[in-house]
Amino acid sequence: MPGIVEIKNVSKSYQRDSLKIPVLENINLSVPEGEFLGLMGPSGSGKTTLLNLIAGIDRPSNGIVNVAGTNLNELSETGLAKWRSDNVGFIFQFYNLMPVLTAFENVELPLHLTNLSKKKRKEHVERVLDIVGLADRMSHSPNQLSGGQQQRVAIARAIVTDPKIIVADEPTGDLDRHSADEIMTLLDRLNKELGKTIIMVTHDPHAAEKAHTKRHLDKGSLE
Repeated sequence: MPGIVEIKNVSKSYQRDSLKIPVLENINLSVPEGEFLGLMGPSGSGKTTLLNLIAGIDRPSNGIVNVAGTNLNELSETGLAKWRSDNVGFIFQFYNLMPVLTAFENVELPLHLTNLSKKKRKEHVERVLDIVGLADRMSHSPNQLSGGQQQRVAIARAIVTDPKIIVADEPTGDLDRHSADEIMTLLDRLNKELGKTIIMVTHDPHAAEKAHTKRHLDKGSLE
């Protein structure tokens, strides 16, 4: 059975003036559905670039990126944006919440791109805020929440559309150890109880302990 992520002979380089800067070289990776994969490596090793290729944020210079049964190379920019909204939930290091919106409104944002009624949107938002333990904080704005609570709002936003894959880029990087442990326990629950495939970039060995599988990137090569 092919994995939910199949990356074959992928390379990625960026052009800066006349200089070609290689970031990833001949990467092959297969991720089974329901996996919790930790991508580790030093700064500048290409971890975030690989995550962005899997999430359809960036395109490879060479090779094939097939995710959730779709060859991303073949999609137009519009098609790629639609594919991302249907298939991928994003968790970032710095939460990326809208400061003028409540927790409820931040989580609801991705649902405005769907055909769900206002009533259905409300049901979805309340359900995921309950999953992340913030049902009693839905009317709070981000500045009324701790860093750990803001990240839980971001996780609720990531799962509200029921994506096939969650990509997390240093999800505990801006948190104290206690809050980081809570976030990793939550991601572990999403993986085990909801069956979500999670691909996480982290430099934190403590956070990486929750991942089922760990792969290391170094100088653009996957080990």
